[in-house]
Amino acid sequence: MTHTVDFHTVSTAGLESSPVAEALAGLRANEARYFKNKYDHVFTVEPAGDAAEVVDWVHRVLSEERGIVVSSRPLEATSFQVENIRMAYVFYESGLSINVMYTVDDAKKRAVGFKLSEGMEVPEELSAFKFARQKSKLAGTIRGSYFVIKNEY
Repeated sequence: MTHTVDFHTVSTAGLESSPVAEALAGLRANEARYFKNKYDHVFTVEPAGDAAEVVDWVHRVLSEERGIVVSSRPLEATSFQVENIRMAYVFYESGLSINVMYTVDDAKKRAVGFKLSEGMEVPEELSAFKFARQKSKLAGTIRGSYFVIKNEY
């Protein structure tokens, strides 16, 4: 069942099994606030089992681009399009959030982003990446990194 992410009242609903559930909920709310403010888009998520197509697409991009296989269990996912950008998000039990930003008409503006919730360690599969820190009122300290997508998906 799909639910809207409320960034005014942060909820751990759907993320309870994560050891960093509150930080992950803040990270999810931070993304919701960004899309509402920038694109007037209401950010909704659904259980990963109901969004298998989205999870599979994100995992395919990771695997084919960099040989990355995420070891954590996906909890929630979403996909949507704002303007000319196809977006997909997967939120993992470990506290990891992965997004794929895929512009429909410009192959030069496609990337995969990783965000680590406060309190989680860098997963082994992402140890080659350098992470920048960002402060968020909703999520505390977020560490993020990305890579550019080179192929078509």
